[in-house]
Amino acid sequence: MKIKLITLLLIFTSQLMALVSIQPVEIGEQKGVSGGIEIGLETKRGNTDKDSYKGDIKVMYDSNASYLTWLEISGEYGEANNVEDTNKIYAHLRYIHKLTQETIRYEAFLQTQEDKFKAIEYRRLAGAGLRFKIFNTPIGGKGYYGLGAFYEDIRYTNPAIDPDENEVRVNTYLAYAINFSKKSSLAYTLYYQPIIDEFNDYVLTNQLELTLQVYEQLYLKFSASYDRDSRPPKGIKKKYDFTQSTTFVYKF
Repeated sequence: MKIKLITLLLIFTSQLMALVSIQPVEIGEQKGVSGGIEIGLETKRGNTDKDSYKGDIKVMYDSNASYLTWLEISGEYGEANNVEDTNKIYAHLRYIHKLTQETIRYEAFLQTQEDKFKAIEYRRLAGAGLRFKIFNTPIGGKGYYGLGAFYEDIRYTNPAIDPDENEVRVNTYLAYAINFSKKSSLAYTLYYQPIIDEFNDYVLTNQLELTLQVYEQLYLKFSASYDRDSRPPKGIKKKYDFTQSTTFVYKF
């Protein structure tokens, strides 16, 4: 049954063109295979005709000893008055391995994304870095700091205006999560990614996520994000994007 659900959602998200889950994970917390399926739908009729669809799937394997790895695929598509206004897809693969028993990990990752309305035909990157556990509280809170770098290859939808970009960026982040119970949590991440030799050219991402259990393996997730690109493509008017969404998540 789980395999059928995963297959169906992979087909669904590949046709949609959402934010990935930001909940930080730790080696040994969920031994074996686990994951989640997230879906959000919105329909409006009347003065405004609007349809929007979001889908996300995450599959993770935890060795329970020295490493974990996960793959996440996320997509979003929307139309307003029969005119397309959202079309994007995102995929992320990450591997985390223990360097010390409790505190230090190294990680490597691959990522690809497309976003028609940010003029991005594709953005591909590969990177690595260190991940440090900076605190772990008795009430279920945990915090991490990451520092590394990645190579970025971007092609824009109008190369005559915005030529391709190939550069190395610093990758630094803070990630925090607190569990209100075994089934409900609040998480926050902050990413700062400047070009390695030009810190005025940066991408800044803030993400906040509240997850509440509804029934057994079904959860309700409230999320918000604020992204800022200090030098967006020339055809993009604003340097920032704010997104708020409410979705259902099935965890397995």
